[in-house]
Amino acid sequence: MRSNLVFSSLAAITLAFAAPAFAQQPSAGTAPQAQTPGPGQGQQHKLSGKDRSFAIEAAVGGMAEVQLGQLAQQNAQSDDVKQFGSRMVQDHTNANQQLTSLLSARDVMVPQQLDPAHRRTLDRLSKMRGAEFDRAYMRDMVQDHEKDVRKFRQEATHGGDPDLKSFAQNTLPVLEQHLKMAQDTSKSLTAVGSSNQGHSSGQGAGAQGPGGQGQGPGGPPPRSPNR
Repeated sequence: MRSNLVFSSLAAITLAFAAPAFAQQPSAGTAPQAQTPGPGQGQQHKLSGKDRSFAIEAAVGGMAEVQLGQLAQQNAQSDDVKQFGSRMVQDHTNANQQLTSLLSARDVMVPQQLDPAHRRTLDRLSKMRGAEFDRAYMRDMVQDHEKDVRKFRQEATHGGDPDLKSFAQNTLPVLEQHLKMAQDTSKSLTAVGSSNQGHSSGQGAGAQGPGGQGQGPGGPPPRSPNR
């Protein structure tokens, strides 16, 4: 009799401790409740107006640099200009890929075509060949990269989006190198052009006198007094 009472007491105690555990388990066929995301979880990164404007302009500008670089490899006369164009294609293609990935993660549509200003530049340079193209293209590259360096420096310092700011910081040294290359190449083309013009002028002056008959500046030579 006493042993039955002890057994009954132990069974009651066991059921009392087991009841909360069973209550915590979901019943069969019941889906677990979704957890509420914490602050910042499951939310897309949104760009500010300034960051978005910079990113779109950088994407269009990078696309233009690639197309103009390809054109330079076809239409340029100078090997230095062709090499510069090749460098533009390589570096700006890499930068464009990084920027495209960054914008896609923020649900920003990446531009697929040039804006009117860059399209006019491409159309204008497409009509040029040789030395004329070399001078015009490199002059545009100096101006473009001066603007690019200013804008990327601004974003690298004051950008609001951490990833876009980091992109600007990493790309800025490359653009500064491009600007230095463009300035040096443009100066060398100007020096060569001035030298060729001076050489041609010198040959023209020495070949003919004022009379156009190959005479010296004093006109025909004096007659010999013995004649």
